[in-house]
Amino acid sequence: METVRVAFRDECGRLEDVLRGLDEADLDRPTPCPPWAVRDLLAHVRTGAGRLVDMLAAPAPERAEVDAAAYFGAAKFTPEVDGARIDSARHEARELPGVPEVAEGFARAWRAADAAVAAQPPGRLVRTRHGDAMTLTEFLRTRVVEVGVHGLDLADALDRRPWLTPTAAEVVADLLADGPVPDGLGWDALTLVRKATGRAPLTERERTLVEESGFRWLSFGS
Repeated sequence: METVRVAFRDECGRLEDVLRGLDEADLDRPTPCPPWAVRDLLAHVRTGAGRLVDMLAAPAPERAEVDAAAYFGAAKFTPEVDGARIDSARHEARELPGVPEVAEGFARAWRAADAAVAAQPPGRLVRTRHGDAMTLTEFLRTRVVEVGVHGLDLADALDRRPWLTPTAAEVVADLLADGPVPDGLGWDALTLVRKATGRAPLTERERTLVEESGFRWLSFGS
């Protein structure tokens, strides 16, 4: 748990720092997650980062049924779920119109979630809004994925270098990779995350090495 919690805190803290330095015009930039602008994507990330507050206030399920990898299954990416996700973020974005409000809103959300996690006993179970019963650690792992991977999208939208923190990169890479990365690829954790999530294309050489080695990674929605 502690490794995942540190990654969550590191990545959210880094994003909070980035948000406090934005210009108002930055919020309306397009992102690699159309039709969202930066403000919409940030609303989605804020909601995801803070979701544990309500989950931990609810009764715990009797047993865990899925892990972090299974959480990212096809049911989370149906047209209906995607449509609701898009509309919800755009609606929530209108409630925080400026940079100060966006930065403070995200700071409150992730810090409240972190405080709620800190108050839980070992082995705490949670139920997601989709009905998945999980350990708190496994769900927190999905939050690191959400903040970290969408952080790459935000960096692209803002024309900045990726700020993915080393702790978050390791957590996300460990979840994504089905086995060790073949030596010939020479990927660090950031590169693996970008390649495995489609944020960077595979070269022909990389594609050949992946196919020859049988290296596989988690495919969201599979």
